[in-house]
Amino acid sequence: MTAVLPERTRTAPDTVPHPPVADLLDRLALAPADRTAVVAADRELSFAALRAEAMRVAGRLAARGIGPESVVALALPRGADLIAALIGTLTAGAAYLPVDPKLPADRRRYLVEDSGADLVVTAGGTSEAPGTPHIAVGDLLAPGDTEDPAYRPVPVSGGNLAYVIYTSGSTGRPKGVEIVRSAASALLAELESEGIAAPGRGRVGWNASPSFDASVQQWVRLCRGDTLVMVDDDTRADPVLLARFVDEQGLTDLDITPSHAEPLLDLLTADGGPRPLTLLIGGEAVSPALWRRIGEQAAAGVLRAVNLYGPTECTVDATAGWIDAADEPHIGSVLPGLRTRVLDDALNPVPAGGSGELYLAGPRVGRGYRRRPVLTAERYVADPAGDGGRMYRTGDRVRLLPDGRLAYLGRADGQVKLRGHRIELPEIEAVLTAQPDIAEAVVVLRDEVNGAPGLVAYHRPQDPAAGPADAADLRARLAARLPAYMVPAAFVAVDRFATTTQGKLDRAALPAPTATGAPAETAGPALTPSQALIAGVWSTVLGKTGIGPDDNFFKLGGHSLLAIKLASRVRAELGVTLPVKAVYANPRLRDLAVHIDTLVAAAAGQDA
Repeated sequence: MTAVLPERTRTAPDTVPHPPVADLLDRLALAPADRTAVVAADRELSFAALRAEAMRVAGRLAARGIGPESVVALALPRGADLIAALIGTLTAGAAYLPVDPKLPADRRRYLVEDSGADLVVTAGGTSEAPGTPHIAVGDLLAPGDTEDPAYRPVPVSGGNLAYVIYTSGSTGRPKGVEIVRSAASALLAELESEGIAAPGRGRVGWNASPSFDASVQQWVRLCRGDTLVMVDDDTRADPVLLARFVDEQGLTDLDITPSHAEPLLDLLTADGGPRPLTLLIGGEAVSPALWRRIGEQAAAGVLRAVNLYGPTECTVDATAGWIDAADEPHIGSVLPGLRTRVLDDALNPVPAGGSGELYLAGPRVGRGYRRRPVLTAERYVADPAGDGGRMYRTGDRVRLLPDGRLAYLGRADGQVKLRGHRIELPEIEAVLTAQPDIAEAVVVLRDEVNGAPGLVAYHRPQDPAAGPADAADLRARLAARLPAYMVPAAFVAVDRFATTTQGKLDRAALPAPTATGAPAETAGPALTPSQALIAGVWSTVLGKTGIGPDDNFFKLGGHSLLAIKLASRVRAELGVTLPVKAVYANPRLRDLAVHIDTLVAAAAGQDA
């Protein structure tokens, strides 16, 4: 017997008026039945098969009491099952909460419990939250007599909840953003009206993690009849594999961050198709040099690229600007579903050419933070237009250009963007100071940490006599609580934190991480020729010296972007292609050297 969920877990529907817009599922129903809807590593689905699976999922969810305003946590890896479960959840009238299985167990459990999710859908495990009902996705999808052939989707309104996505939180815990169905539908309509989703049927690569709002930008394209092509994790992390994937799959659209676009650019070529690849670039600021490179590729017909800006709180994309080498970097103009307000500290509009904080108003502004009424009231404030609406305070500073476009100037608070991820530094600091041997901690983003922008954690010991905490041990403890992108690249122990004359932390006085970094894990024997060559590459990429054969790339501060740079250097110096996943599989220098020796020998054998 299946349990019916109690009404107390439900949230009251949104009462804010929403303009009429075709529901995404109504549009999905019009897609040709025999057209391919989803391409994934595990299987492919036609639109007919996807709709049938979604109805099956919806019927079984409804039998468990799931309906409008319910929240279903999808703790599933990227693949066709995830898409079928997502569309099935929406078909049942409910909202989905993405929970990336790669997140630490504590964080997955927190997302489920904090959201008050009614049900967790898993690939088989039940570690997300023991107190919440679980079901395996295979049980939802399996054909059989248990499904109700008479089930029909329940009526929903544009104001019903569509999804909840968590972002980093300034209070030390992530917060869930609630977005309604009409806002998600309007996003797709605006991508079409602005030419970002070009006419005709596309093949759209899903590159973002489902836990990030950029993924919404991709699955809504499915609802207009585009084919959604899931990019697997190995391919996402390797520019060589990604460029090959773009070509082999005939992608027309790919979402990507500037950090990961840069190494991809030189590998893309014009394919002579009906239209060039569209790069949907977002997640962090585009540097002037990268802007010019992308613009040159666009002028050559290799691609077209649009710079997209928007907070999760306003349904993914708020502004869009096409990248042209003749322009300076900008985030473009506001999309039709929102209105911009650029205000000074007194909440007065700034004149053209002036700078201020960006506020966003309009029907795509989200409902608020789930079960956080005080925080919602702080960030979603009354719109001075006087129409009774609200506007969202982004915390981003922009310059209002004479033609109405916006130039991004940076954050006005403790939030940073790193490799496309939105990070509240106080959240990392809260985890650090929760450690019994840490008395005080400060985390900052530095432009140069091991050759790339990175987080640096400064920490003061609880007991000075015991000495500072071990950096490797601290890194491991944080990795158990935080996503990998929030674990600092460097840890610096300090005896005390310098303060200004006003008694505030003097961030300018924080010391830079030392260039030599951590010592070798063991002294080890002398390096072999191949190890010495790899150590030289590591030294250049990581900005460290004294590297030994037992040193670990990631314990020395390596991360995904540096792993990509490492693979590029090996390709340039040795002429062999080193998959980025090989760096993860062989993080010790001696092991990576053996792996590269094997690649070199294989290449030499082919040339003989």
